[in-house]
Amino acid sequence: MGAPVDFILCEQPDHAYARHHELLIANCLAQRSALLRGKSFDEALAETSATESDPARARLLAQHRVHPGGRPSSLIVLPRLEAYTLGALLALYEHKVFVQGVIWGINPFDQWGVEFGKVLAKNIMRELDSPQPSQQDPSTRFWIDAIARRH
Repeated sequence: MGAPVDFILCEQPDHAYARHHELLIANCLAQRSALLRGKSFDEALAETSATESDPARARLLAQHRVHPGGRPSSLIVLPRLEAYTLGALLALYEHKVFVQGVIWGINPFDQWGVEFGKVLAKNIMRELDSPQPSQQDPSTRFWIDAIARRH
């Protein structure tokens, strides 16, 4: 089972493209529906068989189009994206993190973790400023190199 997902949408657009906004809303609701409903192998096979003449290929493709369903999600609907609603959203997530920390017995606002990140950031800054042998993990090294190339 995957992790729960929060979908956030605004009822009213903050731009003049009303049809585009409706498409975004439709896609948001469709993704929630897909996570909830899922798609069985039989449903996927019926779809692929309609376009594939080779039954073996249709079965192979159908395997990749199966979705388990039953995945939890929440939908947060903001009337409009404004400073007030964005602030309320940030407060909601901060409170959620606080409550999870209380339940799990951890400090989610741990300054020691922030301090450790600052130490790591100094080393990354040195590498961004001048290429040198890296002590970074491969993922961080990749992004240092990619960002350094752009500047």
